[in-house]
Amino acid sequence: MKQHLQHPIFNVVSAIAGELGVDAYVIGGFVRDLYLNRPSKDIDVVVIGNGIAFAEKVAAKLKVKVSVFKSFGTAMLNYRDFEIEFVGARKESYRSDSRKPIVENGTLEDDQRRRDFTINALAIALHPKQFGELIDPFGGIADMESKLIRTPLDPVETFSDDPLRIMRAIRFATQLDFTIDPIAIEAIKTNTERIKIVSQERITDELNKIILSPKPSIGFKLLFDTGLLHIIFPQMVALQGVEIINGKGHKDNFYHTLEVLDNICQTTDDLWLRWAAILHDIAKPPTKRFEPGHGWTFHGHEDKGARMVPGIFAQLKLPLNEKMKFVQKMVQLHLRPIVLAQETITDSALRRLLFDAGEDIEALMLLCKADITTKNEYKIKKYRSNFELVQKKLKEVEERDRIRNWQPPVTGIDIMALFDIKEGREVGIIKNQIREAILEGDIPNSREAAIDFTIKKGEEIGLKVVASRKPE
Repeated sequence: MKQHLQHPIFNVVSAIAGELGVDAYVIGGFVRDLYLNRPSKDIDVVVIGNGIAFAEKVAAKLKVKVSVFKSFGTAMLNYRDFEIEFVGARKESYRSDSRKPIVENGTLEDDQRRRDFTINALAIALHPKQFGELIDPFGGIADMESKLIRTPLDPVETFSDDPLRIMRAIRFATQLDFTIDPIAIEAIKTNTERIKIVSQERITDELNKIILSPKPSIGFKLLFDTGLLHIIFPQMVALQGVEIINGKGHKDNFYHTLEVLDNICQTTDDLWLRWAAILHDIAKPPTKRFEPGHGWTFHGHEDKGARMVPGIFAQLKLPLNEKMKFVQKMVQLHLRPIVLAQETITDSALRRLLFDAGEDIEALMLLCKADITTKNEYKIKKYRSNFELVQKKLKEVEERDRIRNWQPPVTGIDIMALFDIKEGREVGIIKNQIREAILEGDIPNSREAAIDFTIKKGEEIGLKVVASRKPE
């Protein structure tokens, strides 16, 4: 393993371990990622003894600042773009009502036993006498070769002690495309209710990591199959299933949503656009209706879905800021480009879409393309061809009419000055008429045309121009 420990930090740690006569090991995710050829900037060092004192010696040698967290028994320093954390080896025990362990000093074996998975329990010795020696007591290397997520100890106990490990198991399986050991899967099912002692913030952090994986559907299927999704995100579970009346069924919207999510992951790493894919059909269950002679409908699911977004974000402790508003907008508008692609495209409809989507029009088009999950090759070709036409026409209309992030060429202040009136109903009426006239293509998106239109509409409702105040 020596060839993998080329970073200067390992030589410094090794030298100090030799000077102090204590054993130190690089452990956990950094070692795992060495074997998986994944880049890692986080190094965890376990010291058999006082980890904080050891870290302070390393920091003094490197002439860098060290941050000490006495309540956790850890210390951290940054060196050459790497974050290195030091801790004394420990063993842990748990109470049933908390995932916070009771910690005692321990051996390296104790420290490895407390790790969540065998692939995270690997250690490499840094003391000069054993430098580069791999310590793998639970078969973590073999599990990586078998692409298996397995716990070092009894998985029922492992997941009961700290149920966040359930989410981590599913997250690692998703990120690495590994399989979770069948015994561990059964242990997860046994412990799903224990997730309720974990803070929502920690759960959502793991959920976001699943969503940011190359193929998030792996994780969501595991969450669903183990019953965990039913507890942490019941609105998504409600999408699952197909109802049939008079021989007519609808698609399973849960699995359709997972397809859309995987599709959009091929074109964007944006977490919030991926959330929009998850939530785009979230209101289909409450809007589902069967119409005799027609079949299943989900009228208004985009409007209701947009209204559901703030509540879901609050429930999951996701940010209630511009990110939430972006997702809400995507859910609200996700049908619009699809409708345009199926109908004769008018410039008016394109202007309205550009007006409503603004700077997010490209993101919306990515979502709509991802929403094409039909297996019918003819329909796929037709939709894609129509989408290309919509995008071409959107570009033409935008270049000509400059509607994206539209600002009215005549403002309320202009209208008040033009007719010498105060702010009120008439100003609002005229502003709406200007916007509609430009979106419909009745007048160009120019100040001169808008002023002439304003004068005309003002006169229609009995207003008179004050010539001296006519805006340029």
